[in-house]
Amino acid sequence: MSAAILSRPLISLALPEKGVARYAVLGFLALAGTLLLTLSAKTKVVLGPVDMSLQTLVVLGIAATFGLRLGVATLLLYMAQGAMGFPVFQSTPEKGIGIAYMLGTTGGFLAGFVVMAAIVGWAADRGWDRNPFKLFGAMLAAEVVMMAIGFAWLATIIGGAAAWQFGVAPFILPDLVKVALAAAIVPAVWALFARR
Repeated sequence: MSAAILSRPLISLALPEKGVARYAVLGFLALAGTLLLTLSAKTKVVLGPVDMSLQTLVVLGIAATFGLRLGVATLLLYMAQGAMGFPVFQSTPEKGIGIAYMLGTTGGFLAGFVVMAAIVGWAADRGWDRNPFKLFGAMLAAEVVMMAIGFAWLATIIGGAAAWQFGVAPFILPDLVKVALAAAIVPAVWALFARR
């Protein structure tokens, strides 16, 4: 593989080089990413008092595959869909929709997803998505930042102790598993392309 290819995210292998076709594919990928984010948010696993989704895994996967610009654009489009009232988030429409929902207890985590995508996308743009250890490090850092943003926002609403008990502690181990999975899958896909 050439050095030029190694400096681009995985999705670049499927993109037309330039022109209208490139922008059409980018738009399609961003929309497809928001659909995947919605499906992952609605896929609930009930463990104890909290529902868990596959959304963290999908955010990490999108960021590592799409890179910084398309990854963040996809997350921002997803947030815009939610802000407009589309039921794209985990507990919508049951617990509200639109800006009101986004300013609720999950607001910090939603904002953290965008930052998470930026961190992992930045790493992917620099070739870290080819190495599971480097990618795991970037994804772990992104996870910690996302959780910190979510915790800080939630703590202002329900207090620090409750925010830790209900918003962070139950998710530590499951999210570590998701980080490990994402960090293993993306380099494995790159390895398949490298053999061709």
